[in-house]
Amino acid sequence: MKILLSGADGQLGLAIQERFPGEVIALSRPAWDIASLEATRRALDRHRPEAVINAAAFTAVDAAESQPEEAYRVNALAPARLAAATAERGLPLLHFSTDYVFDGASRAPCHEFHRPAPLSVYGASKLAGEEAVRGLNPRHYIVRTAWLHHPRRPNFLRTMVQLAQRKEEVRVIADRVGSPTSALHLADALAPLLESGDFGLHHLVNGGQASWCDLTVYLYQKMNLPTRTIPIPAAEYPQPAPRPAHSVLTTLRDPPWRLPSWQEGVDLFVARFQAP
Repeated sequence: MKILLSGADGQLGLAIQERFPGEVIALSRPAWDIASLEATRRALDRHRPEAVINAAAFTAVDAAESQPEEAYRVNALAPARLAAATAERGLPLLHFSTDYVFDGASRAPCHEFHRPAPLSVYGASKLAGEEAVRGLNPRHYIVRTAWLHHPRRPNFLRTMVQLAQRKEEVRVIADRVGSPTSALHLADALAPLLESGDFGLHHLVNGGQASWCDLTVYLYQKMNLPTRTIPIPAAEYPQPAPRPAHSVLTTLRDPPWRLPSWQEGVDLFVARFQAP
């Protein structure tokens, strides 16, 4: 399947290129401004893909609070333009969203039919992108995922490894719980999803749940790092953007592409980790 990919330089973009060697035409800005309808139409007509994957996003959660226009341009306007242009050509569009569309008030894992209630500009802009894709292209896959990591791109796990190399102990939030997910495992699930024709909303995350502290403890154990992990409440680490306290994702679907556990995702990260 010939795939046109936006957001080529990010964690998901890299993982998708690794998963689909020879099948992906990977573009990033300035080669393709997906917020421009005309630029998107030109890219589609030039490359003639069989499907489009949008892995581009404004993911700086705190920066979005002070840059709402840019967050909405990338996370909402651009998906709308992609959806309109792909619908004109009868092409399927796979678009990624986030657990941050939820407010974290539910102690139960959130499935596809839970009502979104974003707390932050980032979450609200991603929800607006979902709604645009859903409304403009009936041949859509919206994939919500969470807490992504890749062994060769900046993310929480790489940050914690770097901190361990220069600190004897780290203080890590223990009362925010989510679904840590390997971008590599997620990319593996995309081929069967695209081939299924099962359009609509999907939650795709590694199985189980963990706090940021749980995640760090397991990472340090697997990498044999002696740094001590001190659990702290989120209140001791204030941030500009509010985060959901409990944003574990689950699915009501029974897909053949179910992802392995979050621990297996960290194992894969450790196995392929490359120091900066």
